[in-house]
Amino acid sequence: MKFNTKTIHAGQKPEETSGAVMPPIFQTSTYAQEAPNKHQGYDYARVGNPTRTALEKMIAGLEGADEAACFSSGVAAMDALMKMLRPGDHVITTNDLYGGSYRLFTKVFEPYGIDFTFVDMTDLNKVEEAITDKTKLMWIETPTNPLLRIVDIKALVKIAKPGNILTVVDNTFASPYLQRPLELGADAVLHSATKYLAGHSDVIHGAVASSNKEIMENLRFQTKTTGAVPGPMDCYLTLRGIKTLSVRVQRSVDNAKMIAQFLEDHDEVASVLYPGLTSHPQHELAKRQMDDFGAMLSFTLKDDSIEAAVKFMSNTKIFTLAESLGGVESLISHPASMTHGSIPKDVREKAGLKDSLIRISVGIEDSEDLIEDLAQAF
Repeated sequence: MKFNTKTIHAGQKPEETSGAVMPPIFQTSTYAQEAPNKHQGYDYARVGNPTRTALEKMIAGLEGADEAACFSSGVAAMDALMKMLRPGDHVITTNDLYGGSYRLFTKVFEPYGIDFTFVDMTDLNKVEEAITDKTKLMWIETPTNPLLRIVDIKALVKIAKPGNILTVVDNTFASPYLQRPLELGADAVLHSATKYLAGHSDVIHGAVASSNKEIMENLRFQTKTTGAVPGPMDCYLTLRGIKTLSVRVQRSVDNAKMIAQFLEDHDEVASVLYPGLTSHPQHELAKRQMDDFGAMLSFTLKDDSIEAAVKFMSNTKIFTLAESLGGVESLISHPASMTHGSIPKDVREKAGLKDSLIRISVGIEDSEDLIEDLAQAF
């Protein structure tokens, strides 16, 4: 089954009692049992819900996984994965990590004795040097947020395997339409499904897909025990959003390519960070690892100041100044003060995140309108 067909049919079948083509919203907290522990697969909605099951089967199908588990948000999914670790365990991750991930790692799990090393994961030598006998996990983000660096998943898996180090890939920026990390050897893939999977800026959701039984057993335990599960309406909205994933993302990618070229040619732009440009340092890797280059891009101004960035963003009329990404509408944001505000300034700057860096999530509007909006904002 080809990918576009999977977005409609993966793991899906008409609802058994009514024949409904779309899974109903099973808005219930509990289920009738014939006898104690004798039921039709569901006993309490924290543990499982038929609407959630339909979505989990869909996401597993898209990522080529045996299973998937859904959560109330992307960071809730991360939290569940990190709870596989124990005090003294060591994690290697990228030094230009999403701010919410950085905050979770340093403010929640470091105080419990989990050690983190942040390195430039595009430099494989630095990754190898960071490994210790305590290293249990490589947390991989590619493309990275917001510097759009491309990390070689296959190469990192090769480094991790001899030491039985788990590899988890945050695939939020790419979506399974553009990149499928499990096919490259990763142990698990995570999504903030709020973004491209749901795609309409109307739901908060997270998911993990894997064929590793130990990982999935842990995640099922976490959903049952700590309860960070999505409601059935959120699952329904995410499932509905996935139906148009391929057409939405492709339109956004096509727009992003034109916008990236426009910005690269503009006199007031210092640099454009987009894997689809030949000037991008990992352009060739992106061509090999991804099916296309994505709809996220960042750029810096020659006037490298927060004031210049804020002035520019305040002038846009179609691009909405807002958190998040991956919706049908184009969004613009200032990572240093918004999505990555939880990262100390010296840490941000060391990783290459400049004050004037502006991040764009390109939507599905007409590309000419988007380019005209950016042109007048300058």
